[in-house]
Amino acid sequence: MCGIVGVVGREAAAPRLLEALRRLEYRGYDSAGIATLVNGHIDRRRAEGKLSNLAAVLDASPLPGTTGIGHTRWATHGAPTERNAHPHGTARVAVVHNGIIENHAELRAELEAQGQVFETETDTETFARLVDQHLLEGAAPEAAAAAALKRVHGAFALAMVFTGHPRTLICARQGAPLAVGFGEGEMFVGSDALALAPLTRRIAYLEEGDWAVVDDAGARFFDAEDRPVERQVKLTAVSGAATGKGNYRHFMEKELHENPVVLGDTLTQYIDPLSRSVTLPALPFDPAGVPRITITACGSALLAGQVGRYWLEQVARVPAEADFASELRYRDPLLPEGGAALLISQSGETADTMAALKLLKQRGQTILSIVNVPESTMARESDGTLMTVAGPEISVASTKAFTAQLTVLACLAIGLGRARGTLAPEREAELIASLLELPANAASVLERDGDIHAMAVEVAKARDVLFLGRGTLFPIAMEGALKLKELSYIHAEGYAAGEMKHGPIALIDSLVPVISLCPSGPNFEKTASNLQEAAARGGRIMAFTDAAGAPKLAGFAERVVVLPDASPFAAPILHAIAVQLLAYHVAVLKGTDVDQPRNLAKSVTVE
Repeated sequence: MCGIVGVVGREAAAPRLLEALRRLEYRGYDSAGIATLVNGHIDRRRAEGKLSNLAAVLDASPLPGTTGIGHTRWATHGAPTERNAHPHGTARVAVVHNGIIENHAELRAELEAQGQVFETETDTETFARLVDQHLLEGAAPEAAAAAALKRVHGAFALAMVFTGHPRTLICARQGAPLAVGFGEGEMFVGSDALALAPLTRRIAYLEEGDWAVVDDAGARFFDAEDRPVERQVKLTAVSGAATGKGNYRHFMEKELHENPVVLGDTLTQYIDPLSRSVTLPALPFDPAGVPRITITACGSALLAGQVGRYWLEQVARVPAEADFASELRYRDPLLPEGGAALLISQSGETADTMAALKLLKQRGQTILSIVNVPESTMARESDGTLMTVAGPEISVASTKAFTAQLTVLACLAIGLGRARGTLAPEREAELIASLLELPANAASVLERDGDIHAMAVEVAKARDVLFLGRGTLFPIAMEGALKLKELSYIHAEGYAAGEMKHGPIALIDSLVPVISLCPSGPNFEKTASNLQEAAARGGRIMAFTDAAGAPKLAGFAERVVVLPDASPFAAPILHAIAVQLLAYHVAVLKGTDVDQPRNLAKSVTVE
């Protein structure tokens, strides 16, 4: 889940590479580095830690040259040190790499026997020395790269430069995304269009197994069998404008406060304001005849999918399941003939979800994806897409992208319900009305910032936290726990409220906050009873509820945050904003790195 970038340009490469890496830093921030060709020879600068450290190194020791490669790292093999920072290489070749070379150990042993001396523990150095060995044996750069690519197994995106070839860059991909950008007399390579957007809008994507030779004249593409191929150049919709925090302290805070606009924009894409009806794009499967929908994703996207499962079954009456993309393949799922799969990803590049996509396609399932990046690999390889309209999300912890995914899932459930004849017009109108209230209600949740901060002050003192919810709020309880773990490093778990007494109740004492998502409605009385059970055992009860629920919880709850009134259908989206804002405040109080939590990266492109 690293970020790579390359430039064959007409001006100094290092500043352009550094700026592109800033746009890729969401992919990793353990270390960073840049290599350029200076008078035909490779020179590099590297630094442990965040990109600002590399910028300081470059200020102290500038790196000339107009052709170069850059990398921002999320460590897989080898500790996140300067020595293990990319680019890796020899006097003849330098390489940057996103992914994992699975057979690096056996190749390393072979290369050491041939006299190669390794300097790091990384799998990337193995590839660099494999190329170097071919160069030593007399191969030209193209031949050396092609031969090395045939020896490595795993998922990778690679870019490399060569001594004596100051206007040439070679790149390749297998299981990890890579784009080539076309400029005026100069060329670019990057992990995604976001990195290249300030440099060019003309983008071509390498397909699985492709490699390319990039130079002043353009790009020559080859498939895995080294056959010349054509790859379409498209205009990307990704903006090159700089993404800043505005007046906010962190990107996460800014992105949380963008929820009202994001929800409004997403709803506008799927709800006709005149007819007040859901209008879906043409779906790649027959809504009336689809026997089952298999939902798969990772992290918060899966939790959105689990809410979507409730909606698809309750509203559209279509059988649905939701499973971790990282586990779906290993249980050898039984999939119905004519079935559909619904994949969810902010980036559209998540490695486990992409692997699940391939399996589902092989099993004859029609693929519909919910993504935020229209040029992503997932969007390109799916049979149909439903776009969220969240805009760039810089903070590693997903916020507005998550609520946008929920909104799209809600619209999909309504659209399928109407198409399947399972949703009465009166009920459809009620559900749509509840969605149209979301932007205003989201703004109201954000206005409860002071109350949520007061709850955060107490939660920040805890070592363990339980989140409870029922129905569609159970996955949101898990989202609250996930965000708290990600951002504040407090151990937290989300449970179905009815399951508390089947084990988790043993954890409850006077030091454990029990945070409940408990709006008035069909599940309120049962959830309130569960909270009283926890309170009787000394648990510190805290709750998100509404005006009708608050008085009933006041007698035993230490903290109650009153959210705006909303239908049970829309409540998960509003509660998601609330628990994310809670996690944000706890993280700020504990002094953690809110936007770039330790050990995490936003786009997980390795399995």
